[in-house]
Amino acid sequence: MRTIITDQQMDAERALYHLQHADLLRCRFEGPADGESALKEAHDVSVADCRFSLRYPFWHITDFSIAHSTMNELTRAAIWYAADGHIADSELSGIKAVRECKNITIDNCTVVSAEFGWKSQQLTLTNTCLTGEYPFFDSRDLALNNVELHGKYSFQYVENLTIEHCDLDTKDAFWHSKNVVVKDSVIKGEYLGWYAENLTFIRCKIIGTQPLCYCKGLTLVDCTMEDADFAFEYSEVDADIKGHLLSVKNPKEGRIICDSVGEIITEDPVMACTGEVVLRK
Repeated sequence: MRTIITDQQMDAERALYHLQHADLLRCRFEGPADGESALKEAHDVSVADCRFSLRYPFWHITDFSIAHSTMNELTRAAIWYAADGHIADSELSGIKAVRECKNITIDNCTVVSAEFGWKSQQLTLTNTCLTGEYPFFDSRDLALNNVELHGKYSFQYVENLTIEHCDLDTKDAFWHSKNVVVKDSVIKGEYLGWYAENLTFIRCKIIGTQPLCYCKGLTLVDCTMEDADFAFEYSEVDADIKGHLLSVKNPKEGRIICDSVGEIITEDPVMACTGEVVLRK
C-alpha cells in the first residue's frame, strides 16, 4: 500500500524523514520554520509537481523519481548521497545540487548549480541545459547526450565519460580526465584537455586557444579546430583535422594531419619531441 500526500505545505525539520513507498503531488516545501532535510533517508518515493525552497531535501534517498518540480536557489545541496533516481522536466537551481550520488538520470531539465555533480558515479544527462562553474568534478561513468553546458572548469578528474551531440561552452575542460569520448559535438574553451589520458574527439568542432597539451593517448578523428594556437604541446597525439591550425608547438609523439598550419614551433623543448605535422595532399 502506497502513501499518497497531496497539496501540502511543509517547513518542519525532517518533515518526511524516512518516508517509504509514497507519492507526493503538488506539495510545497517552504515556510517560516525553515526546516532542513525534508526527505532524508526516504525510499521508493515519487515526487511530481512539487516546489522546494529549503535546504538538503534529498539526502540519502534511494529509488526515487522527481518530475515537473522546481528547486529554487535556496534549495542548497539538494541531492547528496542518493542512489537510483530519475529526474525529469524539472528545474534545479541551488548550489551543489548533486554530490556523491550513484545511478542518477536527468532528462529534459534546466540546471543552474555551481559545483554540480561532484564525486558521483553513473550520472546520465539527456536533453538538458546545465549552467555551473565547476561541474562533474572527480566523477566517473558519465554519459551526456544533447546537453547544452555553460561552465568553466568542467569534467576535471572525471573517468569513463561519453558525450554525444552536445554544445559545451566551457573553459579548462577535461583536465586530468581519463577515458573520455566526445562525438558530434561543439567544444568552446581555453586550455582544453590538459593532462588528459585517453581523450578522444570524433567529428567535433573545437574552438579556443592552447588546446590539448600534456596529453597521453590523445585522438582526434575528422575534427575541425578554430583559434587553435600552441596546440598539442608535449602531447602524445594521433589527429586528423580538417582545415587550418594557427600553430602547433612541440608535440611529444605521434602525427597531426591537417590541411594547413600557420606555424610549427619546435623551440626550447624540455623533453624529446618526435611528433610530426603532416599537410594533407
